[in-house]
Amino acid sequence: MSLLRSLLACLLLVPMAARAGEVAVAVAANFTAPMKRIAEGFAQATGHRAVLSFGSTGKLYAQIHNGAPFEVLLAADSATPEKLEAEGLAVEGTRFTYAVGQLALWSADAGLVDADGEVLQSGGFERLAVADAKLAPYGRAARQTLEHLGLAEALKPRLVTAESIGQSYQFVASGNASLGFVALSQIWRDGQLTAGSAWRVPNGMHDPLRQDLVVLAPGEHSHAARALAAYLRSDEARDVIRSFGYEVAN
Repeated sequence: MSLLRSLLACLLLVPMAARAGEVAVAVAANFTAPMKRIAEGFAQATGHRAVLSFGSTGKLYAQIHNGAPFEVLLAADSATPEKLEAEGLAVEGTRFTYAVGQLALWSADAGLVDADGEVLQSGGFERLAVADAKLAPYGRAARQTLEHLGLAEALKPRLVTAESIGQSYQFVASGNASLGFVALSQIWRDGQLTAGSAWRVPNGMHDPLRQDLVVLAPGEHSHAARALAAYLRSDEARDVIRSFGYEVAN
């Protein structure tokens, strides 16, 4: 009898195993931490496994153009997914805004950055990390912020350019830069700053950081890709996204 039960249990598991699959996901660097957590919940809820690759949106776009077999892109902007859709490299009708980001000026030093960002005006620092505006939407937002403040030219000699917002964070965390522009999600958990000091840059100082997801051409017929896109809209995923300081679109 116990053998029969074991065989029945195995048979019941076959349909789930047959449906489960992997999905290759390209993820903007600012969304690294929340996406890792979301991928765990996705696996538990669906049985599918998300294989994650992180980088600047510009670099991920280049990789997709060069034939990288990503099935889903979570970009740091809305323009890149829209462009891929227009170029026939993404599936029409799958694009939506999964998060709205927040730019922050951050230092690992708890006393360096004031609540109004006036440290930029005072110049009481040596180097300022900024992501490459050509590759990273958060880098573009940082440059726009400096231009809005009239500091772009004055601070140019102090800038340290990072490839992505992830590297900008690393420059500051390692002490290679006194402070830097980062994504709020990198320094924020459940309504609190995790370390150091920060200024939340007002949204009016730069273009909105609307972050869109799109299913790419290799994922058009993938159940796992479609399931991931659906899961990013679930209450469970949206709660994770909010906990890292993002807003979520209705």
